[in-house]
Amino acid sequence: MVLAAATSKGVATREAIVDHAIAMARKQGLDSLSIGTLAQASAMSKSGVFAHFGSREDMQLAVLDAVAEDFSQRVLAPAFRKPRGLKRLRAIVSNWMAWSQDGCPMIAAAIEYDDRPGVIRDRVVHWQRRLREALARAVELAIEAGELRAGTDPEQVAFELFGIVLVLHHDSHLFDTTDAIARATRAFDRLFASHAN
Repeated sequence: MVLAAATSKGVATREAIVDHAIAMARKQGLDSLSIGTLAQASAMSKSGVFAHFGSREDMQLAVLDAVAEDFSQRVLAPAFRKPRGLKRLRAIVSNWMAWSQDGCPMIAAAIEYDDRPGVIRDRVVHWQRRLREALARAVELAIEAGELRAGTDPEQVAFELFGIVLVLHHDSHLFDTTDAIARATRAFDRLFASHAN
């Protein structure tokens, strides 16, 4: 019983540290995270944070995995409860736009690590490929449902969907543009209309 309580407390502490790390990464990027800055943000000792991860790299990997899980739970899972087709695609887009408004650690990490070989880049690539595959699959299902034309290239539409989100993130955060969501919504609408049956 004591071991289970200690394990449970350890898991809760690790999750709290990761939550602090995600909040920091949303604002400052993954590369800004260190054991020291995270210890300060979490009101813990460096050794306390280190005990949960073992290295800065392991901590960053845990953050990427947690961000991917959060995205899956808050963006994809609710959308996948919608009927196959454009309703599902629109739900993915709507949820994604809302989710990314506080910043996207995965996009930031992709920019930070795109030319830096190693396990961090490999993990970013893994999660970004999984997302692109999920988008392409949602497009395939919209084609099968007869809501998008049979000749539609799912990978191309997924590419364009992703591009719209990137410019939304760019304009919202770099330019502080207030109409970025409206512009992105119009771009999504045009993209879907251009492939509609």
